[in-house]
Amino acid sequence: MKDPRWNRLSAIARHPAAALILCVLFAIAAGFFLRGGLAAHQRLAAADDPAATADQALAATFDRDVAEREIRTALAASDLDLAQSFVELAAERKVPIDPTLPAQVKKTEADQHTLANTAGRFVHGLWTGEPTDFASLAGTAFGDLFVFGDIRDAAREGTRYLTGRQYDPWILGLAGAGIAITAATYASLGATVPERVGVSIVKAARRTGRINPALTVRVAREAVKVEGAGGLVSLAQNTGRIEAKAGSQAALDSLAIAQGPQDVSRMARLAAAKGGKTRAIVKLLGRAAIVLTASAIELASWLLWAGLALLGFCASCKAGVERATQRYLDRRKLRCAIG
Repeated sequence: MKDPRWNRLSAIARHPAAALILCVLFAIAAGFFLRGGLAAHQRLAAADDPAATADQALAATFDRDVAEREIRTALAASDLDLAQSFVELAAERKVPIDPTLPAQVKKTEADQHTLANTAGRFVHGLWTGEPTDFASLAGTAFGDLFVFGDIRDAAREGTRYLTGRQYDPWILGLAGAGIAITAATYASLGATVPERVGVSIVKAARRTGRINPALTVRVAREAVKVEGAGGLVSLAQNTGRIEAKAGSQAALDSLAIAQGPQDVSRMARLAAAKGGKTRAIVKLLGRAAIVLTASAIELASWLLWAGLALLGFCASCKAGVERATQRYLDRRKLRCAIG
């Protein structure tokens, strides 16, 4: 004999209302999965547009609290360039921030841009080849433009190589490429200045350890596939484009997160679209600013679950209609039998 509780549960499960409840649940699930699929499709559509990829990521992460926190942190670290970048990003995305923060950034900028301070940073960049801002980059680029920096680096690394000491083949190769690009710069009346500046920044990033090791490996592999220093020159070209649109620090930050030459190329496209806001975007999002987080597999997964939910919705609707019809027929037969 069956358990009465089992009979009651079976009767409830066969009731048309149960099928109606399942219809509602499956409809909600299908809507959820379709929404996820649409979001994944939008991310896939933005795969070839770094600016669109960054905008989608910023929409989920950038708000007033984040903007104000990052600006204050940058000011506390005396990183005026980063603070200004976040101010510009907040303005572009219409994120309201404390009005005292932009004023504080402007005041700090005025204090730093004194003649003595600027001259000191210029000399620092000229002598060390390690740019930290526009003034020091100008000194580094000035030294390299007159071949002083490249000859210094080539002589140092070349001497180490010839005497059997440890040397940096990257610095040596970049110095050689820099000398060649400098000659082309003079011959073209300045047409290759961005590439020349790019070489200086890549050298500085390598010297200070701010270049992603994965990037150095992949560029070296590509340089083997092409003749000469083609991989290094391409890297320098894209780095120079980033610097021209977003500044030296944005270029250095880009080299720190890039895992391959293609990443640097995408960063150059992002810088062309976002300008001075690029550094804030890179600081906030990292490599997610240029690399798609969704994939075709993710999109297919969302659509598969949505399809299963729709199938369950249709099956529940069919079962509900059949059960309601059967209950109506049973009651009609019962009335006819009584009458």
